[in-house]
Amino acid sequence: MSTSAEDRSALLAIAVDIAREAGRVAAEGQAGIDVLDTKSTPTDVVTEMDRAVEELIRERVLARRPDDSVLGEEGADETGSSGVRWIVDPIDGTVNYLYGREDWAVCIAVEAEGRTVAGVVAAPVRGDLYTATLGGGAYCNGERLAVAPPVPLDMALVATGFGYSARRRAQQAEVLRTVLPRVRDIRRGGSAAVDLCGVARGRTNAYYERGLNPWDWGAAALIAQEAGARVGGLHGAPPNPDLTIAAPPGLFEELHDLLAGLGADTDGPEGG
Repeated sequence: MSTSAEDRSALLAIAVDIAREAGRVAAEGQAGIDVLDTKSTPTDVVTEMDRAVEELIRERVLARRPDDSVLGEEGADETGSSGVRWIVDPIDGTVNYLYGREDWAVCIAVEAEGRTVAGVVAAPVRGDLYTATLGGGAYCNGERLAVAPPVPLDMALVATGFGYSARRRAQQAEVLRTVLPRVRDIRRGGSAAVDLCGVARGRTNAYYERGLNPWDWGAAALIAQEAGARVGGLHGAPPNPDLTIAAPPGLFEELHDLLAGLGADTDGPEGG
């Protein structure tokens, strides 16, 4: 299914409505939430609200567009016939959510024929609603977004995140040991989507992380790109679980070359 600008705006409007509702439900349920289960490691948690919010989003999408597909972090995998797929992270930044922190978000991306055409990142506790359509620009609370002007790597404020396995964290610490003296400073917020939107908003200059999934970057990568960032992996690859980088052109290449030489897309010499 090819989409016109009007189609993308219509899909975005649905995503915004659903993300607002999902964010409100999640925010109201944050107090007193507890761990329901773990995923890859004991520190990789999922709460009851993750699953409840994903189910709410799935139901709302299919009620309005029953022929679409839905892919969710916590298990939703509906296959439709329309060629449109909704990619959902019900709570990106679950550990932040569990600890009562503000940096978490509901993320909804809409794909048509494998290309992201609309995206919403709702950070309700912060009062921020990030939106974008392909070719239509990126916005936060209705204000147009633009990345910060390019700076040299040694003047860049760089956001990053860490995986959950001990082996991956050890390698990420080794990478960071070399990166930190080469940049202005490092920030670690705990939500990949919020970090990517921070690049779009000019609140950081760049971002990189290993271990992301399509629901982590889907909506937020479009927002960053539409704000003027380059978002991708190493050596011309698109964003992928090995490594995702976001920065304005020029800075992107500097950070890319540094990370490529450090094995930032691996879990160490024997980790792949």
